[in-house]
Amino acid sequence: MNSTDRYYAAACQLDMPNPTHRNEIAGRVTRMLAMVDHAVVGYEPFHDVRLVVFPEFAHAAPVFPTVEELLEHLAVPIPNEHTQRYEAKAKELGAYIQTGTFLETDPNWPGHVFNTTCLIGPNGLLTKYRKVHPWTPWEVHTSPHDLEGYSDPLFPVAETEIGVLGAAICYDWLFPEAIRQLSLAGAEVLIRVSAYMDPWGATAPMDWWTSVNRVRALENMAYVVAANQAARLKHYPPFSWPGGSMVVDYDGRILAQADPGPHEKIVVGPIDLAALRAERQRRRGHHLLAHLRTEAYPAYRQSVYPPGGAAEAPPTVQKNDAATEKGRAALDRLRGRSS
Repeated sequence: MNSTDRYYAAACQLDMPNPTHRNEIAGRVTRMLAMVDHAVVGYEPFHDVRLVVFPEFAHAAPVFPTVEELLEHLAVPIPNEHTQRYEAKAKELGAYIQTGTFLETDPNWPGHVFNTTCLIGPNGLLTKYRKVHPWTPWEVHTSPHDLEGYSDPLFPVAETEIGVLGAAICYDWLFPEAIRQLSLAGAEVLIRVSAYMDPWGATAPMDWWTSVNRVRALENMAYVVAANQAARLKHYPPFSWPGGSMVVDYDGRILAQADPGPHEKIVVGPIDLAALRAERQRRRGHHLLAHLRTEAYPAYRQSVYPPGGAAEAPPTVQKNDAATEKGRAALDRLRGRSS
């Protein structure tokens, strides 16, 4: 067996104060690079940790209510000096790093902010994923879905020596359609970069976090490596963040999970690509990808949440609420009701 057929992934969760200016990002990167060392070097006598994943809002959260303020205080272009530091660490250790999210500015889309995570390997930046489903109404960064003329893939995957990797961010994972796009593009390891707060996080009685991660794994016959924010209430008000970062196999089995609750933690779990590929090749029953009857879903040919809403101006909380109302009306029409 090649060394890349079986390796370990590390899901790292954070508990740091929420930054209010981009000059605070460098210190956070320093801490996360140390955690990469902890995961890869510290576990080396036991496991080959080749993939290290960080949570959403690791570098900055949309703490200001307007796009203009986010652009002034927190947004950065990608690539940047921080991604260069991750590239150097990935090359040094022969590892792959799924960064926590940046608030990203792009000169091709002036006036907009994206919530973006990067996959970085030993040879540099591999993919850049921009959140397709912002957590409306509060998140005012732009979904690429809403930009007319946006031509980059919405759900990119990367073929690497540790498998085909695909990432999506937090609220994206509540949409099975989004994660299915990654698996249909070939993803074998699905990476969740998340800031999933109480009461929906990894705590009873709801624990959507664990339920969703397990279901996305089994319905896509893929591994899930999910890193969640674990910040205390005083660091990220008005929410607390319960962590519970985890690794799940392709049958929905939890291979490793941090106990629910705040504070920094690293959990590691095995990724067995040979086993996954054998199962995908062998199975006739419960092969949910091969049994996908795409023609049976005509409802997906109609729009619900309106596309193109950010074409002229960036989102606001009020625009997000208005778009949701349009989505509700579209659902009524789809169900044959008067809007």
